[in-house]
Amino acid sequence: MATHKSAIKRAKQSEARRQRNRAIRTRVRTAVKKVRTALDKKSVDEAQAALQEAIPVIDQAASKGTLHHRNAARKISRLSKQVHALSAEQQ
Repeated sequence: MATHKSAIKRAKQSEARRQRNRAIRTRVRTAVKKVRTALDKKSVDEAQAALQEAIPVIDQAASKGTLHHRNAARKISRLSKQVHALSAEQQ
C-alpha cells in the first residue's frame, strides 16, 4: 500500500478513475445489448431507436478515454451496418 503523500493521492485518483471507467463501460455494454436484442427480434424501429441512444453513449466513452476512439468508431459502424441491413431486409 502507498505510504507517502503523492502515492496515496495517486492511489485515490486511480480508484476514482477505475470506478468511473467501470460505470461508463457498463453503460456502453447495456446500450449495445439493447441494439443487439432489437436486431434479434427483427424489430427495425426498436433497433434504430436503440442505435440512436447507443451512439452518444459510445462517443462519450471514447471522449472520456474509457474506449479508444477507433474502438468506438468500429462499434458504431458495425451496429449501424447491422441495423441498416435489417431495415433493407424488411423492405
